[in-house]
Amino acid sequence: MKGILGRKVGMTEVFTKEGKVIPVTVIEVEPNKVMQVKTVETDGYNAIQLGVCDKKEKNATKASIGHAKKANATPKRFLKEIRDYDGSYNLGDTIDASIFTVGEVVDVTGTSKGHGTQGVIKRHGQASGPSAHGSRYHRRPGSMGTMRPMRVLPGKKLPGHMGVDTVTIQNLMVVDVNAAENYILVSGNVPGPKKSLVLIKSAAKNERKAENVELVTYEDKSKQNEASTENIPEAKEENQEN
Repeated sequence: MKGILGRKVGMTEVFTKEGKVIPVTVIEVEPNKVMQVKTVETDGYNAIQLGVCDKKEKNATKASIGHAKKANATPKRFLKEIRDYDGSYNLGDTIDASIFTVGEVVDVTGTSKGHGTQGVIKRHGQASGPSAHGSRYHRRPGSMGTMRPMRVLPGKKLPGHMGVDTVTIQNLMVVDVNAAENYILVSGNVPGPKKSLVLIKSAAKNERKAENVELVTYEDKSKQNEASTENIPEAKEENQEN
């Protein structure tokens, strides 16, 4: 398994050369630092710890500063472990967007948007009661259960806190990878608000076949016009000589 930490930028759409429109999520992927390498001999399992987003030393603890110095790096704001990783990494190595290829199937994990305290209609999708003036039941949760237990049974859907849950969207396709500009385009939607932290890792189920996607590229017309105008005087001089 392989993975990398990034930040959700937003959604857009791209076009393939076959004329297909693919909705994608843009994920900014800064180079990740390998902050720790765990092995079976020392920790009981194999894993690497990735760190991203530098943090000022005045805002970091002495323990985090010492932990970062072992990897010859600055303290990081976000740390995440990748278990059973592919390949071999050393302390202080850097992982960038090129770890993934176009057409590869991945899982993306993020934290869903927070909605605060909500009722059962928005939180669980229950139907509302009659809207007539004579009705005294509009948006309440309804019956609390049967009479005999004399208590509310566990699992009853009630109003409460909604959102801020760890959500994983499986079997998404990597549409484009740009290591120079540090971004990855992933098909479909990704949980979480903009600028939130997400984890891209190899698909666990891998129920989707890898595809070769060729996107339409756009060239700057102004540069093409400048190049064409530069060649015109040369052509005129050749005609005058003839």
